[in-house]
Amino acid sequence: MRRLPAAARPSLDKLYRQFEQRHDIADPIQRVRRFTDPRDREVVGLCAAVLAFGRVASVLQSIDALLAVMGSSPAQFVRCFEPTAHLDTIGSMAHRWARGPDLLALIWIIRQMLERCGSIEGFFSRGYRADAADVGEALESFSTRALAFDLDRVYGRGRRRGVTYFFPRPSKGSACKRLNLYLRWMVRRDQIDLGVWTAVSPAQLVIPLDVHIIRVGQCLRLTRYRSPGWAMAREITTTLRRLDPADPIKYDFSLCHLSMANQCGFTESQGDGRCPLRGWCRPVPRRRRLFRRPSGRR
Repeated sequence: MRRLPAAARPSLDKLYRQFEQRHDIADPIQRVRRFTDPRDREVVGLCAAVLAFGRVASVLQSIDALLAVMGSSPAQFVRCFEPTAHLDTIGSMAHRWARGPDLLALIWIIRQMLERCGSIEGFFSRGYRADAADVGEALESFSTRALAFDLDRVYGRGRRRGVTYFFPRPSKGSACKRLNLYLRWMVRRDQIDLGVWTAVSPAQLVIPLDVHIIRVGQCLRLTRYRSPGWAMAREITTTLRRLDPADPIKYDFSLCHLSMANQCGFTESQGDGRCPLRGWCRPVPRRRRLFRRPSGRR
């Protein structure tokens, strides 16, 4: 596969700068940005990120409902959280196939992370190596240890535990989109991302892979893969790392929202005629049927 050349970086950087100024875009990170205390931001960030599937409006509605219960200090709420005390509030919520018990289990897991390590960053860091190629091993450890906490208090014994959907693993082939999104928010710092954490390097992040990044990634020849998964997410990141080794996924927000706004021409007859990256992308019409036009990323 012919790779995206380094000469494309100025166009990508220009697009990045344009979208970095866009605070009017509906995105779950805006819910996290409402809080100023880093302790609240990392808690709200994880809750918002794991719920980031489905239509944007539905995602934001579910996040808002959860935050309404958590109050002005979500970190303090979690530290004092008792599942049985919230059966009628959080326990009655639902977001697509995630049900109230799954949300109770999520917050119960976060409480145990905070009790054991003081912060979610501290818990994540126990599986993190600064010399690793990327965060793949750390994500594997993070999800494995999170799901090892005792959840009988929430689910009882022998019941289906939907909270596992919130903690995917690369070893299972998952692209871990929502956890990679969370890491982007926590680790990177610019006018979009929050930079709450300091232990993890932006150079090791992996792009949050969704239908929009797949679409643009194939047009820009960032990947040779056709099926989504960890291998595709890693390859797209590796290609972008050649353009910016220190911060490869800084382009995620702009590339994603370029596609969401249908500016890339992927679904239009004129190809890339209106695309800010025209000249670098190679839309392939026969691939259009692989994707339904989504209403939003998160």
